[in-house]
Amino acid sequence: MKAINRIIERARSSPRRIVLCEAEDPRMLEAAQRATREGIARIVLVGPSARIRAAAAGQNVDLSDMELVDPATSPLASSFAEALFTLRSKKGMTPDEATQDILNPLCFANLMVRLGHADGSVAGSVHTTADVVRTAIQIIGIHPSFKLVSSFFLMMLCEPFHTLKGGLIFSDCGLVVDPDAGELAQIAMAAADSAQSLLMEEPRVAMLSFSTSGSARHAAVDKVVEATRQVREQRPHLAIDGDVQLDAALVSEIAMRKIEHSQVQGHANVLIFPSLEAGNIGYKLAERIGDAKAIGPLLQGLKKPANDLSRGCSADDIYYVIAVTAVQAQTAEAPLDAHTTPLAS
Repeated sequence: MKAINRIIERARSSPRRIVLCEAEDPRMLEAAQRATREGIARIVLVGPSARIRAAAAGQNVDLSDMELVDPATSPLASSFAEALFTLRSKKGMTPDEATQDILNPLCFANLMVRLGHADGSVAGSVHTTADVVRTAIQIIGIHPSFKLVSSFFLMMLCEPFHTLKGGLIFSDCGLVVDPDAGELAQIAMAAADSAQSLLMEEPRVAMLSFSTSGSARHAAVDKVVEATRQVREQRPHLAIDGDVQLDAALVSEIAMRKIEHSQVQGHANVLIFPSLEAGNIGYKLAERIGDAKAIGPLLQGLKKPANDLSRGCSADDIYYVIAVTAVQAQTAEAPLDAHTTPLAS
């Protein structure tokens, strides 16, 4: 079974309430209809109800099995405004500003997740990444296990011509520009958790560099080495190699030659890039030259799931992110080790 199909099946096994706040977008409506029809999520559409219904009618989308929530008329509005004011008053927000802000569907959707009225949020087909991430951090908040929110791509290598098959986590490719050693360690641990929940196999982490086992001397290498040390200190049972070049991370014969006492042995399923520059280039090379399917950027490190989309996304892209968000929501409610079933390619 392809890796993405495994995620879809798991989402379908226990559908979660996923809120979409860009419901006038035809791509979002198409994805919502498919997610509802295929039973991977219970969809909540947030926004002006009359405009959503008009957009759906224009797309021949049946809304009967979806929930519509209009912030302007919702009975939740008053309590949401109070909650937002309590949350943001120390940052200078006034009650009137809170009352106005909850009319923004993006804000309202994230409050639904924070306050337990939805299990996860997907946005970004219309909003910028900056808006999506900032709102998620301010309202949903950072998970107490982490110090920052980062992103990852789920890279699917499932075509017959792929010699390396299955799923890989690439991180960070979309958010943290130049992480220091501590931030890189945080990204690696969050990505390991993402691999375990979404790939459903034990994470094997490669901390990528242009050096393997100290073959080069540079401050950029020192950062990766220190980040690896911090991860090993905090997660002693996690399989991790670093500093390591890409070939030694993915090819066992090269790992055997280059890395003494390798924990990953050339079978990495989590690739941690030393900077956003490297990560962004890396995932686009895999996508455009290697024909890997890139799903993301997805967010990690939040208290509850909220995921971003590219504004150039397709309805299929949104559908896949809804499935991922549903699985993340399932994982947030259960121990990770309950889902470490080996992944078929």
